[in-house]
Amino acid sequence: MTFKHTCLAAALCLLSFGCSHTKNTLTTNELTAKALQPYGRYFLNNAQQLELVSSAVHFGYSFEGNESQVIASIPDANGHNYLQYELDGVYQERVRIPGNTKEPIVIKAPTAGKHTVWIYKATEAHTGPIAIERVTGNNIQPLQKPEAPIIEFIGNSITCGAAADPSEVPCGTGDYHDQHNAYMAYGPRVARALNSKFVLSSVSGIGIYRNWNSNGPTMPEIYEKVNFQANNPQLWNFSTFTPQVVSIALGTNDFSNGDGKSERLPFDSASFVSNYINFVKQVKAKYPAAQIALLSSPMTGGDSRTTLQNCLTAVKREVDQLYPSDKPVALHFFQPMQARGCTGHPNVEDHAVLAAELTPFFQKLLTTPKN
Repeated sequence: MTFKHTCLAAALCLLSFGCSHTKNTLTTNELTAKALQPYGRYFLNNAQQLELVSSAVHFGYSFEGNESQVIASIPDANGHNYLQYELDGVYQERVRIPGNTKEPIVIKAPTAGKHTVWIYKATEAHTGPIAIERVTGNNIQPLQKPEAPIIEFIGNSITCGAAADPSEVPCGTGDYHDQHNAYMAYGPRVARALNSKFVLSSVSGIGIYRNWNSNGPTMPEIYEKVNFQANNPQLWNFSTFTPQVVSIALGTNDFSNGDGKSERLPFDSASFVSNYINFVKQVKAKYPAAQIALLSSPMTGGDSRTTLQNCLTAVKREVDQLYPSDKPVALHFFQPMQARGCTGHPNVEDHAVLAAELTPFFQKLLTTPKN
C-alpha cells in the first residue's frame, strides 16, 4: 500500500469513527416520543408525538448532569395546560404549558450526577392532550417502573384531583383546570403508599346513569374511548395494561341536583343500580381476572349517603351472583368529609385524608388470594 493509500485509509477510519460517535451522542442525549414508556391513557399522533391524555398519565427517564429538557406542546394556541414532575423521587411543582410556547421545559437538578425524573399530566382528558415531542439530556434513558400490581381508578372530578389545588390560581378565578392536581389525588397517593402502579380513568361531572347536569354521555358510554369523548371513533387498547384491582368511584354526580338550568328528575335507584351492574360487567369483560372495588362518595351525606351505600350493596350482591367463581366485589364506604377545595371538592390535604383511609383497604385487596 502506498503512502497515499495509507493516508486515505486512515482518513476514512477517522471519518467512520466520527460518524459513529455522532450517532451514539444523539442516541444517548435524546429520547424520541416513541422511546418513552408511559402509564395511563396516551397515543402516538401522526407526527409521532406522544399525546398524554388521561389524568396523571406519566413517563420517566434518567439523565446525568445538572439539567434535562422536555419539548412539549398543546393543540390550542390560545389555551394552556399543566404538567407536574418528580425529581429523584421528590415531588417538585406544576408546570404551565402555554399554547403558543416554543420553549422547552427545563428540569434542573441541584447537583451533578445521575438523576431520575417522572413527568405527570396534572389535568384530565377533557382539558385536552399534551404532546411530548422528545426529551433531551446527557446520557438520557427511559425508565420503566418495577414489576408491581396495577390499580385502575375509575371516577369523576374527585378521582381527577380537580379543584384541589388553588395554590397558584385561587378558587373562582382562571379556568376550571387551573386547580387540577392529579398527582396529589387519592388514587396516585394510595398507589405510592403501596408501591403499586396506577392509571386513572376519570372525568369531571361524570355519572353512571346521568351526569351532574345532563343525562349523558355517562361513564359506561365513554369508557372505551381513548380520550373519554363520545364522538371520538378511536378506542382505547385495553391490552396495554392489566390491572389487578379496578376501583370504581361513581355516584356523586348521579345524586347531584344539577345546574338549575336543565330539567332534573329525582334520583332513580333502579336505573342507577341497573346501569352500574352493566358497567361492572363491561369492565370485567376487559379485565376478567381483576378484583372489582366499589367506592362510595365522601361528598354525599344524609339520606343520599345511605341510599348510595344501599345501591352499591345491591350492585355487589348481583355481580357476585353473576360471577360466583370470581373474587367477590369489595365495598368501601367513605367517612363523610367537609371538603376544603374549590366548589366543594377535596383539596390536596383532603386527598391525603382520603388516601390514608383507603390505603389499608387496597392493601388487603392486593394481598388477598382468590377464593
